[in-house]
Amino acid sequence: MRDVELKEVDQAKRLMTRENNGCVKVTVPENAGVKYGLSKDELIQIAGTAGWVRTRWALLVLFWLGWVGMLAGAIVIIVQAPRCKPIPEMNWWNEGLLYQISDINAFSDKGLKGVEEKLDYLSQMKVKGLVLGPIHTVRADQPDTLNLTSIKSEVGSENELESLLKQAHKRGISIVLNLTPNYEKPSVWFNNVTAVAEKIKKACAYWLTKGFDGIFLSELKDIAISDYWPSIQDIFNQTDNTKKVALMGSVTGLSVEDVSLLLNRSGVDLLLTELAAPAGSGVRQAQAIQKLYSGHLQTSLGWSVSRSLGSPAAPVRLFHTLLFTLPGTPVFSAGDEIGFKAGENLQTMWDLENPVEATNATAKTLQEERIAVRGFFKALSDLKRKERSLLHGEYVSLHSSATSLAFLRLWDQSERFLVALNWGNDSVTMTLSDSDLPAQARVCATTDTENLAVDRKVLVEKLELGPKQAVLLSYPYAG
Repeated sequence: MRDVELKEVDQAKRLMTRENNGCVKVTVPENAGVKYGLSKDELIQIAGTAGWVRTRWALLVLFWLGWVGMLAGAIVIIVQAPRCKPIPEMNWWNEGLLYQISDINAFSDKGLKGVEEKLDYLSQMKVKGLVLGPIHTVRADQPDTLNLTSIKSEVGSENELESLLKQAHKRGISIVLNLTPNYEKPSVWFNNVTAVAEKIKKACAYWLTKGFDGIFLSELKDIAISDYWPSIQDIFNQTDNTKKVALMGSVTGLSVEDVSLLLNRSGVDLLLTELAAPAGSGVRQAQAIQKLYSGHLQTSLGWSVSRSLGSPAAPVRLFHTLLFTLPGTPVFSAGDEIGFKAGENLQTMWDLENPVEATNATAKTLQEERIAVRGFFKALSDLKRKERSLLHGEYVSLHSSATSLAFLRLWDQSERFLVALNWGNDSVTMTLSDSDLPAQARVCATTDTENLAVDRKVLVEKLELGPKQAVLLSYPYAG
């Protein structure tokens, strides 16, 4: 039997050999001759019948009717859809916060090199522009010693300055140079603008060719009325940079009307004011903001608050909430992001990441609080840069009293934001009414984490806010 089996296997192998041309015996089933479908000639014969002709025409008409219907529907949707507002012209100084480092050696004991080492930190805080200096050489109240194109040796060298500019630009941070002449004394123009105006003009041209993105001048009203001002403006209008360079200035102690007049007269790209300090009457603040906003493009306004952070009149987080949500550019001084007060050692900022011993309870509590304040600052800075309503949205006043303020920021179909602040010693209930307001809104940022936790839904019509508290609410566009 084994020999028979081997013989059968050998015969099967021979069927696959080259001598048999690789042919394999295949058994054809009995129904292999059955025909499926129609032949070509039969299809041609049937296609010409009246029934098939009518069917083809019906399908063709249905196809084109469907196509025309979809086209008409798309046109109706496009016509009836709400139009998007064109984005206003924005410059780099309108896209985030400005950070002032007036005393470079106080900020870092390494001078300009130290500022360069902290660029990553500034990037984390979403800083868009850095206002640097003054760094030029001058003796207080001695205009003859003024040299606006030289750098103080204790600050650093010109090579270090060029390196700082290069590294800042790589991170998307613009740098503005403060050229305030007599910066160590109240009389910043030596009580004689004419004596230094020509030097200012030459220094502007010199530093702009070095790669600076703008020039900043304190007490702008003094030089803006001089005969040299138009020629200084011409320097900024004639630059060949693809990126616009900015002419900035600051004013103090002016009324709203005078600030408005100076904006018109000076033509500066950004004017920094301190009118928004949350220490006076909320009614006056609302009126001042409304007047400036209605009379000028918010792209020309910068806001800051004098260094009274942490005081009873201006709690630091309330201060942050106000500046990040006002129309215009928020401007902070170094240390504001963690609530430093005037006179504190700025270099202790860099010790926050070093743990404090548990035995020193006071220092540990202070460190934790400042880290939390910095986190709050960064969260608001993130919102400012990415939300159109906060960046260039409309300002709508909702409520104002002696110690409180509430307003809306809205832009086209983007997320809306409601800002409420109470710097008084008592709780307030704000009755808010506006056609745009919903019944509820989501807490986006808050200083009152116990009663107004982040992401919680709160009633808007009767908004309750505790003393020294601020809240930022958001809600979607309703159509």
